[in-house]
Amino acid sequence: MTLLDDVPELQPAAAVSPLKSVLADEVPRLPQTPIASDHPITPQTPQVPSYTNLSTTQNIVSNPANVGPSSLNQTVPQPTSILRPRSSGAPQHRPNPRRRRRSSSPIELQAQSSSGGQDSSNTVTEEETHAERRIRHSRSGAGRSPARKRARMTAQDMRFHPDASTSNGSKHATNGSQHPSQQKSSFSNSTNGHSSSNGTTSPQKNGFSSPMARSSPHSFYGHDREEVTRLLIQGLDDLGYHGAANKLGQESGYEVESPVVAHFRHAVLEGDWTQAELLLFGSEPPDGGGGVSIHNGDYRGLKFNEGVDQNQLRFQLRTQKYLELLEAKDLGRALMVLRQELTPLKQDRSQLQHLSSMLVNTPDGLKKEARWDGATGQSRQLLLQDLSRSIAPSVMIPEHRLAVLLDQVKQNQVAHCLYHNPSSPPSLFADHICDQSQFPLRTILELTQNAGEVWAMEFSHDGRRLATSGQATDVLIYDTSVFQELYRLTDHTKHVAYLAWSPDDRNLITCSKDTTARVWDADLTGEMQSGQCILKIDHHAEPVTTAAWSLDGQSFVTGSLHGNHRLCLWSIGGHPMYNWAVDYRVQDCAISPDGKRLVAISSECQIVVYNYETREEEYSILLKSKMTCINISKDSRYMLVNMANSEVQLIDIETAEIVRRFLGQQQGEYVIRSCFGGADENLIISGSEDSRVYIWHKQTGTLIETLEGHQSPGCVNVVAWNPAHPCMFASGGDDRRIRIWSKENSDFLSKRRSKIPSNPSSPAVRPDGFGTATIL
Repeated sequence: MTLLDDVPELQPAAAVSPLKSVLADEVPRLPQTPIASDHPITPQTPQVPSYTNLSTTQNIVSNPANVGPSSLNQTVPQPTSILRPRSSGAPQHRPNPRRRRRSSSPIELQAQSSSGGQDSSNTVTEEETHAERRIRHSRSGAGRSPARKRARMTAQDMRFHPDASTSNGSKHATNGSQHPSQQKSSFSNSTNGHSSSNGTTSPQKNGFSSPMARSSPHSFYGHDREEVTRLLIQGLDDLGYHGAANKLGQESGYEVESPVVAHFRHAVLEGDWTQAELLLFGSEPPDGGGGVSIHNGDYRGLKFNEGVDQNQLRFQLRTQKYLELLEAKDLGRALMVLRQELTPLKQDRSQLQHLSSMLVNTPDGLKKEARWDGATGQSRQLLLQDLSRSIAPSVMIPEHRLAVLLDQVKQNQVAHCLYHNPSSPPSLFADHICDQSQFPLRTILELTQNAGEVWAMEFSHDGRRLATSGQATDVLIYDTSVFQELYRLTDHTKHVAYLAWSPDDRNLITCSKDTTARVWDADLTGEMQSGQCILKIDHHAEPVTTAAWSLDGQSFVTGSLHGNHRLCLWSIGGHPMYNWAVDYRVQDCAISPDGKRLVAISSECQIVVYNYETREEEYSILLKSKMTCINISKDSRYMLVNMANSEVQLIDIETAEIVRRFLGQQQGEYVIRSCFGGADENLIISGSEDSRVYIWHKQTGTLIETLEGHQSPGCVNVVAWNPAHPCMFASGGDDRRIRIWSKENSDFLSKRRSKIPSNPSSPAVRPDGFGTATIL
C-alpha cells in the first residue's frame, strides 16, 4: 500500500406562398340581386378550385433575399363572388340593374384611414365579405332567417397572426363552417408553424388539413397528434426517406417547419446575415415575445424561449459576419461591423477586444485564434444550432429530435438496469434488463508474478495487454489472451507508482520514486524490440507521481511533488515544451480524451483545470478532503475523484458541480484508485482499504456489488477495466496478487488452456484455473 502523504473535457422550404382562400362556386355570371332575409338561397355542393401564385413562389425560391415581411403579406386576387339562382319554389325577381348604396364597413373604414383618408364609400364591389354580411344581417328583423351564403376571406384573415389557427393564414373552416374540435394550434404554438401542403397535389389546399387529419382524434395514446406527426416527418427526413416524409406531410396536413423558419435557416447557412437577422428578430423590437406575426406590416420575428438575451443572439450572428469578412480580407467592412454593429450591443468587453485583435491575423491565424473553421466549414451549421436552442421548440424543432428522444428512452432503461453491461445498445423492440449472471462477479484468474504490492495497473486501449507495477522496481506486461508475461521492464531503481499507455498503445510511460519518468517501446508490430527504454526524463528533483499523454501521442505531461518541473509538458523526444508555474504538489493529473483540458489534483485538497490548448488556468476547486487519483470519462464530460474521506465523487468538468457521490468503500490513509467501467462507462469501480472491490451504478449511485477475494488485512489499491472486453476487469492489492474478474459462464479458461503450450517452461495452472507466479 502507498501512504497518502508519501505519494502524491436548405434548401429553403417552399416559400411563403400567398394564401388562397376557398372560393365560391364558379357559375355563369349573373347580376347581383339585393339580399333579403325572406328570400333564402338554396345551397349547392361547391367544387372548390385550387389557385397557386406560381410567380410569387418562384420569385421567393429564386431570390431568397426577397423573402421578408412584405412578401409574406401578398395575397392572391379572388374571382368575383356570384349569387346562385334561387330554387324553383322561391319567387323569381328580376335583377336590379342599379346597385344599392350602402354604408362603409369597419374594415373599409380602417382601410380608408390607413390609405390617407381617401373616400371609397361610393365604391361597391360585386363580392361582400363575411364580416360585412354579418353586420348587415344583425340589423335585419329577429324573425327572419339569414340568407345562406358562403363565407369569404378578408384580407386580414390572410395574414400571419398569433391568435389565428391558420396554415398560411387561413382558418380551418370550409365555406364558413367551423370545426372547433379539430382546429390546429396557432402558428406561435405549433412547431415551426403550419398545417398545410401548398404546392403539392394532395386533395387539401390553401393550408387546410386533410380529411383524415380532421377526422383523426387529437390525441395519440396520450401524446399530441401534431407533435408526434411532425417528429415523424423530421425523423423520416433524417433517415433519408424524403419521399415518405413528403407523403406523410401531404396526408396529415402538417409541416415540420414554417416557411419563415425555413427561410431563416437558409439565410444563416447561405450567409445572408441581414435577412437572417430580419427573420429572427423582425422589423421592430418584440413587445413581450409574441411570436411570429405579420400584422399591419409589422413582422415581430420568431418566438424565443423565456429569458433569452436577444442582444447576445445578435452578437453571435454579427460575430460570424465579422469573422467571414476578415477571412475574405475585407478589412474595411469588417471594421465597420465591429464599430457599428458589435460594439453598440454592449456585450463582454473582453470579447470585443479579442475580436479587434484578429484584424491583423492571416486567415489561417484567424481560424486558430478564433477556434473557427471558416465560412466553408461547419461554423454556420454550429451557429444555427446555437441559435435554435434559444428559439421556442414549438416554432423550430431541435435537430434530430426523434433520435434524441429515442436515446433518452434507452438511457432511461439503462439507468433502471442494475447489472447493465452489454457490448451492444439495448433494443427498442422490448424492455431492457440484464441478467446478473452476465456481470463480472467471479475471479477467473489470479496472477502472482509481482514481487511486491500492486500500486498501478492499466489495460492497453485495444485490450490486448495489461501493465502492472508497484512496490517492486519491475514493470510487468501481460498478454491478455492467455495472461502470460510478455515483458519485464527493469531499469527503474525504486518503486514504480504510476504508468500509462499512449493513445496508440505503441509506448508506455512509467513514473518512479527514483525521480525519473521513462518511456518504453511497446509496439508489437514495430521493427524495434519491444520492451526497450527509448526516453528517460530526469529533470525532476522529487519523485514523479503521475503522467498523461496528449491526444496525438507525440507529447506527454509529468507531475511531481517538488522542484522546478512540478507540471511539465514534454515532447516524445524529451524536450521540455511548457512548464506550468504551480505552487502545489501534484498528486495526479489527466488530459481529457478530446484534448481540450488538463486536470491536476494537489496534495493540498485542490483541483486545477487548465485549457490544454492555451495552457491557461480555467478554474480551481478547493475541497475539504485530500484526493488520491483522478480519471476523465471518454466523453470528456466528467472527472472521477477518489477522496480520503471514504468517498468517490463524479464532477462535471464544465460546471465544476458535484454530480454524484459514491459511498461505501473505506479510504483514509493510503492511495486508493478508482476508474470508470462497463461497456459504455455506466459503472464506477474502486478499491478499498478493507480488501474489497466496490462497484456502483453511475447514473443512480446505487452500490451494485461488494466483491471479496484479496487477502485481509490489506488494501485493494488499484482497479482497471478492460476497454475491449466489457465483462473483464482486474484488481491489485497489498497481497501482491492481481485478480482477473469475469462472468460465470466465461469461456476464457478453456481458451487459455488451449493456447498455453504443454511444456515444462510454460506457466503451471492449478486445477481451479488460477495461474502460478511463473515467468516465460
